[in-house]
Amino acid sequence: MPSHVKNILVVVLLGIALLSLWNLRVDGRGITRESIRVGETPATVYRGDVPGPAPVVLVAHGFAGSQRLMEPFALALAGRGYVVVTFDFLGHGRHPRPMRGSLMEQDGAAVLLLEQTAEVAEAALELPGTDGRLALVGHSMATNILVRHAQKNPRVMATVGVSTFAPTIDASTPPNLLLIVGALEGRLKEEGRRLVSLSAGIQPDSVSPFVTYGAHATGTARRLAVAPRVEHVGVLYSPTTLDETHSWLDATFNRNSVDFLPGRAERRGLWILLLMAAVFFLARPMAALLPTIVDPPGGANAPWPRLLLVAGIPALATPLVLRPIPTGFLPVVVGDYLAVHFFTFGALTAMLLWWTGERPGINKVLEDAGLKGPGSLRVVIGAAGIVLFFLVLIALPLDRFFSSFFPAPERLPLMLAVLAGTLPYFLADEWLTRGTEARRGAYALTKALFLVSLGLAVALDAQSLFFLLIIFPVILAFFFVHGLFSRWTFRSTGSPVVAGLGNAVAFAWAMGVTFPMYAGV
Repeated sequence: MPSHVKNILVVVLLGIALLSLWNLRVDGRGITRESIRVGETPATVYRGDVPGPAPVVLVAHGFAGSQRLMEPFALALAGRGYVVVTFDFLGHGRHPRPMRGSLMEQDGAAVLLLEQTAEVAEAALELPGTDGRLALVGHSMATNILVRHAQKNPRVMATVGVSTFAPTIDASTPPNLLLIVGALEGRLKEEGRRLVSLSAGIQPDSVSPFVTYGAHATGTARRLAVAPRVEHVGVLYSPTTLDETHSWLDATFNRNSVDFLPGRAERRGLWILLLMAAVFFLARPMAALLPTIVDPPGGANAPWPRLLLVAGIPALATPLVLRPIPTGFLPVVVGDYLAVHFFTFGALTAMLLWWTGERPGINKVLEDAGLKGPGSLRVVIGAAGIVLFFLVLIALPLDRFFSSFFPAPERLPLMLAVLAGTLPYFLADEWLTRGTEARRGAYALTKALFLVSLGLAVALDAQSLFFLLIIFPVILAFFFVHGLFSRWTFRSTGSPVVAGLGNAVAFAWAMGVTFPMYAGV
């Protein structure tokens, strides 16, 4: 590609990024945010420039989310005059304390989350400018907690459950229940029909989406809304979701609210996607700025038989080796096992690389990696550049506009512990899949084998490792995005070590920040 075309492309990408940032900030115009603490719980109060006392809307996030993830609701409702309060559940976001108790039982961790919700709701109702009326909005895991709170708190006049799974819902409680589900959430959509049918007195197949059964005035209103073309996370950003939510609350509280900034938050998901896409494509020209470290480039230059052997044996052996070994040393849901899996897989890969290769001495290995002589400083500079790119252009925007992505101090030791696991894996894997004669598709193959290895681990211990299945898509997305980053980095530096260090830090950061903290029973 000619240099002038590259320059034009960079300018266009920067323009898209700046336009996205501007539109994301526009959503907050006229909204005041006040950070508060309810006990140890971090919370945020959102108010619009609308006079008079107003009902309180308590908004709660789902598993592995944070209060920032629910900001589309906060902005849209505060802009219509509601006083909105978001908060981080125990173990999530920037809450300093972990969850405790069983994650799968109603009398386990849910009890503590229910107590926390009651405490935050009470504090929210005591805020100035509120009129004593309360509504609840929750996503996924939070729907179970909010429904149980609504069934105990007579001041709750309406509940909005997004992607709802709440076993305690019955024919009469909670009052004025709106169920919202993404069109791509098939099982939850059927569950929504069933829950509406309980109140309406009809068969689930007879429940029509976007039809209200019962009446708000008597607390019997119930409705199913299906947001088109979205799944479990996209449903939070759907215009249908936000429109249905504020219309439902207006009907409950007999209000006719109008946002002074029409369309607020309804395109937020689109602008986040555009921003991340622009940053993703900017990574390529920015990687070209990294210094050349090793020439000719280092790496194993592994042929297919060696690739299959060196990556295949760890894929099968790692879950078997770890099966009898107890984990639970880190207060992060499945994070300890994942860190140990990375470490074991990486250590076996490194040993097999040495055993199946020329078995060079340590000096030769350091020289080929660029870690000996003046190149060692360039390795540090290159890895620091990748980490800086990740923190400034990925983590910072995600933290500001999507979900909590910068750690509370309590999470820093967790991140370092996870890093001890990701470093061996990414360094060994980068070396295996790179070189002047590296096989096309080698990187994808080793990542597929790693995911197969995790799948085998879950099959061997489904009860303890079930939550690994939930994060499979996240790991896959990380491998894809950072795989391209590492490819572009290798082309510029010639050293697999630079990308290996950068990817290890980025993955450990993401795990340490987003995985819920959990202290067991």
